[in-house]
Formats: sequence, C-alpha cells, structure tokens
Amino acid sequence: MQKPKLSFGQIWNMSFGFFGIQFGWGLQMANMSAIYQYLGAKESDIAPLWVAAPLTGLIVQPLIGYVSDRTWCGLGRRRPYFLVGAILSSLALIAMPNSSALWMAAGLLWILDASVNVAMEPFRAFVGDMLPQEQRKTGFAMQSLLIGLGAVLSSSLPYILTNWFGVKDSADSPRIPLAVRLAFYVGSVVFFAAVLYTILTTKEYPPENPEAFAKSKADTAGLGHLFSGVFGGIGSMPRTMRQLAVVQFFTWFALFCMWIYFVPAVATVVFGGKPGTAEFKSGNEWGGVCFSIYNGTAFLFSFVLLGLARRFSSRSIHRGCLLAGGVGLALTCLVRSRYPLIGSMVLVGIAWASILSMPYAMLANVIPAEKMGFYMGVFNFFIVIPQILASVGLGFLLKHLLGDNPMNAVLLGGVSMALAGLCVGFISKDVDHAGVTGGGAA
Repeated sequence: MQKPKLSFGQIWNMSFGFFGIQFGWGLQMANMSAIYQYLGAKESDIAPLWVAAPLTGLIVQPLIGYVSDRTWCGLGRRRPYFLVGAILSSLALIAMPNSSALWMAAGLLWILDASVNVAMEPFRAFVGDMLPQEQRKTGFAMQSLLIGLGAVLSSSLPYILTNWFGVKDSADSPRIPLAVRLAFYVGSVVFFAAVLYTILTTKEYPPENPEAFAKSKADTAGLGHLFSGVFGGIGSMPRTMRQLAVVQFFTWFALFCMWIYFVPAVATVVFGGKPGTAEFKSGNEWGGVCFSIYNGTAFLFSFVLLGLARRFSSRSIHRGCLLAGGVGLALTCLVRSRYPLIGSMVLVGIAWASILSMPYAMLANVIPAEKMGFYMGVFNFFIVIPQILASVGLGFLLKHLLGDNPMNAVLLGGVSMALAGLCVGFISKDVDHAGVTGGGAA
C-alpha cells in the first residue's frame, strides 16, 4: 500500500499521545529515587529498586508488539493498546505518591512501568504504520519534540508547585512531599487526556487484504504460536538491527546511570544535604529542574532535528549528538554549584532529542512492515538489558569502586554515552536509505 504523505497537523495529532506518556515517565524519572529515599532507602539501595522499569519493558514490549501486529478491531490496530495502557498508567500515577513503605513504592513501580509500556510500545510502530518511508524521520522527530515538552513540564512540576504556587508541607504531612503528590495527580490527568486526543483524532489504515489478515491471525492463534513467533523473530533479527543494538546498549546504560544517580548527586554533592534536611529537599527539586532543562533542550533541538534530517544522514546526526551528551554528563563531575549544571544538561538534551528519534528512524528502514510492532518491541531489549545490568550492578560499583559517590556514577554514564557515539560508525549505511526491508537476516 502506498501511504499518502501526512500534513504537519496530522503528524502532530498521531504523535500527541506521547506528550502524555512522557509526562508520566518524566515524573517517574525525576522523582522515584527521591521517593525511595523519603521512604528510607540508602543510596546504595536505590539502583536495585529501579529494576522494575527495565524488566517490565523486557517482557511487555515485544509481547504487545507481536499481539498488536495481529490486532484489528473497531478501534484499530495500535489504539486499543494506547487506551488500556493510558487507563492503567493514570491509576498507577495516582497511587504511587501515596506509598507508605518502600516495598509499596517498589511494587507500584512495577505496575506503573508495565502500564506505560503497554501504551508506549505501539506508538513507535504507529509511525511506521501511518507514514511513508520518506516521512518517518519527521514522525520520530515529532515524537521527540512532544516527549521533550512533556518531560520538561513534568520534571520541573514539583519545583514549580513549591516555589511559584507556595505549596508547602504541614508538620503532620506524609514523608513524600505534597508538591510531589500533586505533580503525580496532574500527571495522571495529562497522561490520559493526551493519549485520548490521539485516539480520537487519528484513524488507522485497515489491513490491505482483510481475508488474508484474518486467516494469518487464525493460523497463528494460541500461546504456542505466540512464544514460537516471539523467540523465532528474535533469532532472525536483521543484521543492521544488531548493529544498532550495540549503540543502544551503551546509550541506555549511560541514561540509567544519570536517571538513578544524578538527582541524589545534586542533593548530596552539590547541595551538601542529607535525607530529611532542607538542603536535600532543595537539591532534589533542583535536580528535577535540571531534568526539565535537558528535556526542554530536547524539545527545542527537535525543531533543529527536523531540518537536519533533510540534509544529513541519521547516522551522522546521531553520532554527533551522542558525543555531545557524553561530554555533558562527564562535565557534571567538575561542578560544585547549581547553575553550571545547566550547561551540562543542555548537552545531554541534544543527545536525548536524537536518542528519541534517530535510532527508530534508522530501524524502521530495515525491518519488514508486517512485523513493525514486534521488532520495535524487540528493539526495546537493547534498552532494558543495560538498564537491568545498571540496576543490579551500580549499587555494588558505587559502594566498592566509585567511592560511594553518586557523582562518579554519572561520570561512568558519560563515558558510556561517548562509547555509544563512537559505535555509530559501525552501523551499515543501509539505515540511511528508505526502501530497505531486510538488512540481511542472520
């Protein structure tokens, strides 16, 4: 099927749900480490408590991708999963800041991450479904733009509520601050409303041959076909997808180093605070502001990406952006006051804009259209596996090799992101050319 080119407004509508998804995700990224600390976790205990995020992605995304490839109903192919994921995520966002114990927060993170993954994975395949190949870089760059917008607002929301609207805690308030709780409630509403907007404003293309689609679906029904299809597909990944996987591995290990330890590093190293002190609370809020800065930079740089994508290859763009992000993370270790952190986060934001768009634009050119959802889900393996390693191993590294200093973990992330940039040079040029459908199966 020759897909028509979509207008800017149509691409905006089909991507807008990602604004809500990232609003919820941004609240989690900026606040979960602090929530764990408010509930009594030590810094060396934080990384293992984050293991829920990558493990749920490892399981949920390929399964949702595989099933959504074989779905067609009144609501379409991907939109039913958008809706279910948005409802569950919104409920989890309401429950999370009301956690009264560490085990409760860790359990709710499992639920929240599983729900977010149900909504998020089909959005990547949605671009491949709806756009012709020459517009895919634009589609993923639009997602990057909206992700940046959602994340900048969500990451800074507790700071805004505290410092602009005077939200304060009373003497008998729960351990999790009121500003954090209110931010999660707002996130619940934004998440659901944004995804619902995309569902209501965008219609999906039906299968080209409904009879053949129905027959294929019937022939592959059942758990046996599900597992054989998933594991068989993993084994036959295109060669260029494996090359992209190496870049993704080092990229997302770096990001997890940052997400887990940057806010604690700002609170304890830059602000000199300890859990329960005013300095610690201020440091956590400033860490959220820093997260909003890198996400805001990603939002603004996404406009630049839209122009760069027309003139330069995806590989060239991605390599330069990752190297910039690696330098940005490494520079944080030299900082001992709050404002110079802004410059570091600007460089990280440039990398983040590319991370959210260029790998998926490259991947969409080398995977079969009929397996778009599945391979987008499998691609998530190379995001979550480094995150699992970080969750399991960073606590040990921090305690025994990194001087129990969270800022050293951020430096490790900078080195890893720079390695990712260098590895881009090993990716086949096939990813830069629309019309490639295989890339060489192994």
